Amino acid sequence: MANDWKDRLGVVYSTDPNFKYITADDLREEVETLPAERQKLIVAIDRRNRGGKQVTVVRGFVGKEDDLAALSKTLKTKCGVGGSAKDGEIIIQGDMRDRVVEILTKMGYKAKRGN
Repeated sequence: MANDWKDRLGVVYSTDPNFKYITADDLREEVETLPAERQKLIVAIDRRNRGGKQVTVVRGFVGKEDDLAALSKTLKTKCGVGGSAKDGEIIIQGDMRDRVVEILTKMGYKAKRGN
């Protein structure tokens, strides 16, 4: 991490040789992934801060980042478009709300279309 010193601003220097600075990332635990039938996903469209382009956003996933990435890859492959998975959201390029909801319900997720 190139900017990890910024996280430590305001921390007093310690002379203890065994001191280890603990960040919020060190304390965060990954949550176990809920089964598909217990997930409540909302599929919405987002146009903000994207240069006029629209993207489909899937929110509400509870689980590990690896499982989120796997679900994202499946959705991108079946829709035939690009996208990403970060911050607990799946972003699919274009307005694919109906198709994504259809794919997720076939996979066993409780998905509903947002705005």
